[in-house]
Amino acid sequence: MEAAAAMLMPAMNGPEGDLLDWHSIDWATCEENVRRLRQRIFKATQDGDLKKVRNLQKLMLRSHSNTLVSVKRVTQLSSGRKTAGIDGERALTPKARGKLATEIHRSSQPWKARPVKRVFIPKSNGKQRPLGIPVIRDRVLQARVKNALEPEWEARFEPRSYGFRPGRSCQDAISAIFWTVCGKAAKRRWVLDADLSAAFDRIDHCHLMASIGQFPARNLIRGWLKAGVIDCGRFAPTEEGTPQGGVISPLLMNVALHGLERAAGCRYAVAQAGREPGAAPGTPVLVRYADDFAVLCHDEMEVHQVRARLEEWLKPRGLRFNEEKTKVVRLVEGFDFLGFTVRRTRQNKLIITPSTAACKRLRTRLRTEAKALQGANAAAVLRKLIPVVRGWAAYYRSVASSTTFSSLDYFMWRLVFKWARRRHRTKPVYWIVNRYFGQFHPSRRDRWVFGDRNSGAFLPKFAWTSIVRHQLVKGGASPDDPALTEYWRNRRRKKAPPPMDKMSLVLAVRQQGLCPLCKQALIVGAEYEPDSPREWINWFAASKKMLHKHHFVYRRDGGTDERNNLRLVHSECHRQHHAGDGKRATELC
Repeated sequence: MEAAAAMLMPAMNGPEGDLLDWHSIDWATCEENVRRLRQRIFKATQDGDLKKVRNLQKLMLRSHSNTLVSVKRVTQLSSGRKTAGIDGERALTPKARGKLATEIHRSSQPWKARPVKRVFIPKSNGKQRPLGIPVIRDRVLQARVKNALEPEWEARFEPRSYGFRPGRSCQDAISAIFWTVCGKAAKRRWVLDADLSAAFDRIDHCHLMASIGQFPARNLIRGWLKAGVIDCGRFAPTEEGTPQGGVISPLLMNVALHGLERAAGCRYAVAQAGREPGAAPGTPVLVRYADDFAVLCHDEMEVHQVRARLEEWLKPRGLRFNEEKTKVVRLVEGFDFLGFTVRRTRQNKLIITPSTAACKRLRTRLRTEAKALQGANAAAVLRKLIPVVRGWAAYYRSVASSTTFSSLDYFMWRLVFKWARRRHRTKPVYWIVNRYFGQFHPSRRDRWVFGDRNSGAFLPKFAWTSIVRHQLVKGGASPDDPALTEYWRNRRRKKAPPPMDKMSLVLAVRQQGLCPLCKQALIVGAEYEPDSPREWINWFAASKKMLHKHHFVYRRDGGTDERNNLRLVHSECHRQHHAGDGKRATELC
């Protein structure tokens, strides 16, 4: 416990006052301090200087900026901030957050991890997914430890690992598959469509701790792994696995599966000048997103050889294939991955579309929402359905979704028309059409758009979302790499913004997707941008509360609503800015 105790001693970086004014914190400086320290850890790992890595990690674990940033991400930015652990405690006010940050930063006693609270959420197949919710203090400590451990592993992780890593997404995983097998001359025509059985629940603790090595806070990590679960008031020990719901769990999953590409036999060719190194000829390509992965092979024999090697490699890690869901398929038959269907046509053309199962789930959800809204007015219907349309379209806009979008628009039109007929059973059709349908969009000619004539709000169409090819991230690129700062700046600038309202869209593009107050991405939640249809839908549903339009020159001082006088900022940053009487107004320039 010496490492954990040393990490939590009171001799830490930061102020010595008793009270912490949450609104007075300079978040841009705190984020910059954490970012620079992460980059130093990354660079030291690249250089092979393990002693320096450990010293920098200890510095990160003592950093006051790291504590503040961790509290903010867990209690303010995280979608699960309102969910309490077994102690029922949350920190939803500035005073509570400041108190929590001070207590954690100044604690002189080694922290003993508390058991997680078992909750269940629905899975796409109708079953229940178990989550383990740590207490609020454990979540903050996990975020602190993650900032120290993650950059070390970012310098080590394999190129085609895309899940739960900064700067990477599902779209990168799908793009990697596309560019591997898209050409007519592509020779990898067989796929191992792999699914691991309850991966998060079966990770072997001993193997995982051996992989982490002499990390300064390894005892804290061991404590979280062994903390146990409270389910319906009963305690159950945890001898294996890492609970889904913990801040650090996705990183630990990536650490446990590091080396999967090499075990599958993947090799990389020598890079040519100015180009990314591609897969070596005659070798398979493995694309992984957390515990979901696909192996692209040349023939059926190679697929079975790869599977046999991976089965042996997974055993000491406590993992195994789900025999029911793991399949060997030809690319012409197609396979589903992360909600997409990947298939090569008979004309040797690769097509990636939203999967049939994903479309079915969406239609089921829309029917359920419409049925629940039977007694509501048009404004309530729009509030519920607009985030669903925009969120789902945002996730699938990088693939061949035009036909699917058109089909869903027709389905949606029938759904809202049926809702209107049921709401006004005695009214004729022409009355319903005049009341709810028309050319609501200011710049489009679509005449059958559902809307609310009182407010002018309307339901956007799926097909209005432009199809934009996703730019695949460089294989070994990480935001923690100080040598790639310009690369990530350019990538952020070129990235297609989410389909928001026109003014917000213009402001987001002009600001290169950043909040001018905290310098963090506008669409980032706790850490990553939304990375599933459900996350995108939830993000759009909360976007009006999460993002505000700030007047650079206040309206009371003669400021207008013109575009040049507006800045798109996080709502929390906006409140903090005004709580401080706009003392950091220069940052908005």
